[in-house]
Amino acid sequence: MMVYRFPNDLGYFGDFGGRFIPETLMSALIELEQAYKLIKKDKGFNRTLRAYLADYVGRPSPLYFAKNLSQEIGGARIYLKREDLLHTGAHKINNTMGQVLLAKRIGKKRVIAETGAGQHGVAVATACALLGLKCTVYMGTEDMRRQRMNLLRMRLLKAQVIGVESGSQTLKDAINEALRDWVTNVEDTYYCIGSVVGPHPYPMMVRDFQSVIGQETKEQIIKKEGRLPDLLVACVGGGSNAIGLFYPFINDDVEMLGVEAGGTGLDTDRHSASLSMGRPGVLHGSATYLLQDGAGQIRTTHSIAPGLDYPGVGPEHAYLRNSGRVQYTTATDQEAIQAFKLLSKTEGIIPALESAHAIAGAIKSARDRAKQDIIVVNLSGRGDKDLNIVEEMI
Repeated sequence: MMVYRFPNDLGYFGDFGGRFIPETLMSALIELEQAYKLIKKDKGFNRTLRAYLADYVGRPSPLYFAKNLSQEIGGARIYLKREDLLHTGAHKINNTMGQVLLAKRIGKKRVIAETGAGQHGVAVATACALLGLKCTVYMGTEDMRRQRMNLLRMRLLKAQVIGVESGSQTLKDAINEALRDWVTNVEDTYYCIGSVVGPHPYPMMVRDFQSVIGQETKEQIIKKEGRLPDLLVACVGGGSNAIGLFYPFINDDVEMLGVEAGGTGLDTDRHSASLSMGRPGVLHGSATYLLQDGAGQIRTTHSIAPGLDYPGVGPEHAYLRNSGRVQYTTATDQEAIQAFKLLSKTEGIIPALESAHAIAGAIKSARDRAKQDIIVVNLSGRGDKDLNIVEEMI
């Protein structure tokens, strides 16, 4: 298999990626790219980051054989990569610890972020509280309503949370406002993007910080099973938890499946399936697959999982889709709810609704596979934050 070397020097994954930004931000992005290239090779920085990930975040996260779930479904054996057990309850903290340490290294005093489900906002607020930086988080007012517990957590961590009332009042609109803030305050402010989206070097940088998921998974599954898994499964909104699991396996003979939010169905307008139903365009600084209307305007999206409610996807996922290296499918709201309930009932693990989409995809795949096959699902977050949504649904 060809060695995978993306992005290129201009930040492109094939035809996707790049920098489509106001001129006022170009110098900040170049500064960030140069700083990131230096810290990747800086033994002191990486030693500090590893220490925080181990002693503060709680890495390595366990790789758990879901025996009861596997028996209930039949077919392949399912392992869960337990990112839900990390400090703050999701994979987001892997990236924010790296980025906020980097922000401090380059002398920024203030960090801004966007958030949908609230987990990235909580993780940024946590890292800023730990490292002594000011924190502002933009969050759509619809997501503030749906994710009240995470809103309270951010405020307790002394973050300023600014509600966004424009558009659909969800993640896309929060990113828009964060970008406006960054343009205005670029000299002293660091923008901590929460997924593998945005202009170069963010998709590469977030991928690298999240790749600890796949690196650990590879070591753990070989220790437990003596071989690599047959299939990796993760949910895909922007796509950071998925690329974090997939990337260390890119050059291995392992199948990969990304599960997008099918909402109320792909035959409706109420979904967030950018890779399944979108077409190429430019949003939030990079070229990727987007949900657009006939005039090229960004469509309103829907998912029961706030973290998947986004009209685009990371450019690396767009490349992996077109190249055929990763397969992408969808799970509807109802399928995610059923997976949420099944994992809770069989394993005593309540997943985030985002992760429940991955579980739904794994259930479909496992039934069609041999019993000796191994599936690893990235359980990217825990479901405490989603209990009110589930209660409304059921």
